[in-house]
Amino acid sequence: QVQLVESGGGLVQAGGSLRLSCEVSGGTFGRYTTAWFRQAPGKEREFVAVTNRYRQSSYATFVKGRFTISRDNTKNTVYLKMNSLEPEDTAVYSCAASSSVILSARHMSAAYGYWGQGTQVIVSS
Repeated sequence: QVQLVESGGGLVQAGGSLRLSCEVSGGTFGRYTTAWFRQAPGKEREFVAVTNRYRQSSYATFVKGRFTISRDNTKNTVYLKMNSLEPEDTAVYSCAASSSVILSARHMSAAYGYWGQGTQVIVSS
């Protein structure tokens, strides 16, 4: 069974940085499309970033160039490096994976069958 475990969340001040990690086990990581989503209190879950096996990546508009998604196939891990964090970035961040995602649907949570438990990010002002 495919399992995803996130780490790296925490409390930071506005303007600070964090690097989230998501280790994937039980599958062929190199073939997966992997993504990050987030859900803030009282809000719906929203797409953050995605990258596929060809390292084609895309980001949500609110990222504004501050985040970078990457992957290390030797470690079966996908990362989300977040710089210039803002209080509005406070949320639970979850990683997701799928062996097959249509490009037009890669920003949709319903396209992913494997999810981690999430890691909390709190940005104080």
